[in-house]
Amino acid sequence: GPVSRPVPPPLEPPGGAGPRRIDVGGVQLACRTWGPPGAPPAVLLHSGSSDGSTWASLAGDLAGRWRCIAPDLRGHGGSDWPAEYSLELMRDDVAALADALDLDRFAVVGHSLGAVVGYLIAQAHPGRVTHLVLEEPPPPVPLAMRLPPRPAGPLAFDWAAREVIVGQLNAPDPAWWERLASVTAPTLVVAGGPASHLPQEEIARMAARLPAGRLVTIDAGHAVHATRPAEFAAAVRGFLALPAGPG
Repeated sequence: GPVSRPVPPPLEPPGGAGPRRIDVGGVQLACRTWGPPGAPPAVLLHSGSSDGSTWASLAGDLAGRWRCIAPDLRGHGGSDWPAEYSLELMRDDVAALADALDLDRFAVVGHSLGAVVGYLIAQAHPGRVTHLVLEEPPPPVPLAMRLPPRPAGPLAFDWAAREVIVGQLNAPDPAWWERLASVTAPTLVVAGGPASHLPQEEIARMAARLPAGRLVTIDAGHAVHATRPAEFAAAVRGFLALPAGPG
């Protein structure tokens, strides 16, 4: 069977205070880090309704070669829930986080919501992203996603953020599609195959529009990194070992 690697614990503040919180222009983002401080940085962006802890297994796989940084996006997990949400604000938060951590250039791995934030960063800051991994990215075409009723009880994310994000994914800014052609970073698009709820042919069309894009399908459904962690980690490790994009 697959060899299970021990996952190194995140580098938390002393005293077990949980992920450190970093101010990004008035919003505090909770942030987990793994791996040696001097290693090249990889920023890991979670999906909607999740948080940075979803990346613990992948970070364990990458931590020998990469410093993995996994923030909770605004409105999620231990970060602030400021009641003001958009994909562009999340993009700007992550760019400000990179500034706060003195990351000049960095790789980005994003799942679902995090993949959209990831390609928006690569569009806005093309010289800063060395490698881009988009796991099951909602393509920037009208998706007609249905928002279910809000679940009862307390949630680990702000439902208002979910409402805004689904609205934006259903009516994306046309510039997001146009600007895919300007993403210079080498990009690995990981599709989840027929079990995913996202239109796989649109994900393939999106990968083809990226100048340095490549598409791999891992038949796992939408949460590839959780359902097929070893395969996903192997694909990401191999991709991150390739030369970086232009700075």
